[in-house]
Amino acid sequence: MLKEKLQQDIKDALKSGDGKKRMLLGMVLAAIKNKEIEKRGELSDDDVIAVVASEIKKRRDSTEQYEKGGRPELAEGERKEAEILMAYMPEQMSEEDVRNEVKKTITETGIKDVKEIGKLIGAVMAKVKGKADGQLVSRLVKEELSK
Repeated sequence: MLKEKLQQDIKDALKSGDGKKRMLLGMVLAAIKNKEIEKRGELSDDDVIAVVASEIKKRRDSTEQYEKGGRPELAEGERKEAEILMAYMPEQMSEEDVRNEVKKTITETGIKDVKEIGKLIGAVMAKVKGKADGQLVSRLVKEELSK
């Protein structure tokens, strides 16, 4: 369903003359197609969301690198692309909601040792998949375990 929305939005961007959006969505569809080839089958909406999230992360990382390199105009372009792609993501959880989910998962799993941080992050990410940034989850897990 999300893949079809992306395809329709490419057509709409083409009709409206929005070449940048068409190219961006085309790259995302190509990434989805590559994942389908790798998986040897159609992707579920969750898988498509994961691909879109990966593309957003790439844009955010590029933004950071361009800013460090003193190229604000390129950073702004990457930031705009990430914003366009965010429209295809489920509504993001607030930091407080993610923190509550982390606390709940700590209680459920009984993990309190920093040595098992990977397991805890994995458990939280499974619950908030696509609705929260991995860096945010990682930071909040570290904060909660260090209390």
